Amino acid sequence: MRHLLLAGLLLLSAAAQAQFSVDSSRLLNDIRTLSDDKYEGRRIGSRGSREAQYYLLGRFREIGLQPFNGKYERMFLYNDGGRNVTGTNIYGYIPGESDGVIIITAHYDHVGMHRSSDPAQTDSIFNGADDNASGTSGLLAMAQYYMQHKPRHMMVFAALDGEEEGLQGAKAFFVQPPFPVKQIRLNVNMDMISRNDQQELYASGLYYNPALKPFVDAAAEKSLIHLKTGHDRPDQGHNDWTAQSDQYEFKQRNIPYIYFGVEDHPDYHRASDEFKHIQPSFFFQAVNTVLTFIDAADKGLPIIPKDRRVM
Repeated sequence: MRHLLLAGLLLLSAAAQAQFSVDSSRLLNDIRTLSDDKYEGRRIGSRGSREAQYYLLGRFREIGLQPFNGKYERMFLYNDGGRNVTGTNIYGYIPGESDGVIIITAHYDHVGMHRSSDPAQTDSIFNGADDNASGTSGLLAMAQYYMQHKPRHMMVFAALDGEEEGLQGAKAFFVQPPFPVKQIRLNVNMDMISRNDQQELYASGLYYNPALKPFVDAAAEKSLIHLKTGHDRPDQGHNDWTAQSDQYEFKQRNIPYIYFGVEDHPDYHRASDEFKHIQPSFFFQAVNTVLTFIDAADKGLPIIPKDRRVM
């Protein structure tokens, strides 16, 4: 019986893997790497942030994403209490049949290093495995998928900096966009998608974007985890996630969006948000669920004829 059960589980796992084309091994390697102590919590402007940028640039090249105007990096400055801080966004794209853009975003920064006043707490590195090495790794997995499955819309993959400092990277994107903003048909933002004890992932944003519901429903129907909606109503106070991650800057410009994430867990913004606490199976299924949503939107959204040159 034990052998039959094991065989059944392996077959189920194989069927789930066959349903999608996300490389689970590479997905886990990316999140493990980005949340390593080497990157010192990836705080904007830090040495660890620059190390993370080197890693992401290498992955963008390895995947084969096309750069805008010959480069992936876009640097920006913001003022932090009288101190100028340099941030770096990283963009790449895959051409589609249309000039219409689906832009997939995830912030790669976290809060860096902090000494605790508790002498028993010796870990000063806030690795940010779930927040947000998870979303960044999901972005890389989706880029790899669309290199193998040509999209209808142009797919832009944007690893944004400075989210933890007030959505600075998302704001900078709109100061100097790498392509005309009017081409954007949809923003898909991922922020914290690698763990949830209830196996729940939220698609937040339908309150403002009800036309996207058929695509969310399509993802929920095929998902092997629970895809829920909500956390997007103005009367929910802190439980309204609308302004709590990079999708807010897209909403401010009336660009349709869906934000995928999980509810807070005990390790949120703590040194204990480490790779060892992510839930690999949930993470893999969460990425596949988001990918199913994007595929449905890519096929279902109207296309823009290719009559303009991409900047």
